[in-house]
Amino acid sequence: MAHDHSHPPADLTRNQGLVLAALNEAPAPLSAYDILDRLRGDGLRAPLQIYRALDKLVERGLAHRLESLNAFVACADTHCHRKGLIAFAICEGCGKVDEFADAVIEERLGSWAQQTGFKVEQTTMEIRGKCAACLKAA
Repeated sequence: MAHDHSHPPADLTRNQGLVLAALNEAPAPLSAYDILDRLRGDGLRAPLQIYRALDKLVERGLAHRLESLNAFVACADTHCHRKGLIAFAICEGCGKVDEFADAVIEERLGSWAQQTGFKVEQTTMEIRGKCAACLKAA
């Protein structure tokens, strides 16, 4: 799902590093409480610790929140700081999430925003369906 963050930025806090590692190791999106359950053995005990770490990781572009699932994934973009359209294809069969960008859709949304005077601050698209593996297994 995500690219290799095995060498996260040196300026991450311990908690941020643990949360990012949990997201990278997960085969599917994790809720904050899923992350907390995975990290209790590392000394994290309070949801607030997880939420603070997630807020910073999302702010830095190292993780993304999937609104429809109320869950998080590690960034799969090789540059980790993409500012344009970010799209996620979410498989309803196995939970796999693929992150991608599409310049054509981004351009069209930008044109619409310019024509209507709408100031875009964030663009996240979530597409739900079945991945190729789940369709093949059906």
